[in-house]
Amino acid sequence: MDQLIQVLYQAAPYVHFVSFGLLLLAGLSLPVSEDLVIIISASIAATVMPENTVIIFIGCFFGAFLSDWIPYLIGRFGGPRLLKTPFFAGIFKREKIDLIETYFRKYQVKTIFFGRFIPFGVRNALFFTAGLSGVRFHKFLMIDLCALALTSTIQFSIGYTLGDNFRDIFPYLNRYKLIIISLLTAFILFWVVKNRIAVADQKKKGIYESKI
Repeated sequence: MDQLIQVLYQAAPYVHFVSFGLLLLAGLSLPVSEDLVIIISASIAATVMPENTVIIFIGCFFGAFLSDWIPYLIGRFGGPRLLKTPFFAGIFKREKIDLIETYFRKYQVKTIFFGRFIPFGVRNALFFTAGLSGVRFHKFLMIDLCALALTSTIQFSIGYTLGDNFRDIFPYLNRYKLIIISLLTAFILFWVVKNRIAVADQKKKGIYESKI
């Protein structure tokens, strides 16, 4: 983490390019934290390069956005063959892919949207599976764009508000993710239960009307 902070601060005048490149590397499942890159970049925007705030945010946003394309396109055009190789089989575990595919069959749109809020390792596996499962590219882009607009704005706002004190948020990042994931899980459960109740009511209504 200290190395990442040092790299970004040393490249402050060009941090939008550096952040863009680092976030693209995250799309290749390299150990680059999207959260940290965006928060630190926002801190630099607030304290070192305020005149470049907009362009720094744009660099972070499109770096994260394009990084999501990488696992999707890999899954779409080379997924079945790549999963047979030791390298990709190690990154994208078969059991993880099977689990995600199950969710895709049931909640395709919601799986992509809410997947944007989870750590990049699982997120990349999810987007890889989206490509592997044949989710249409324009559909994937629109869902991911909406989710990223929310997550990147939150992260950048946190870093910009904290400024030099951005390190204060690090101990709470995992807790923040846990809260977000818990809220999203609760929403999904609520939606599933609500739909099942609605289906059950319709079935009861249909049985009642058939008896009449």
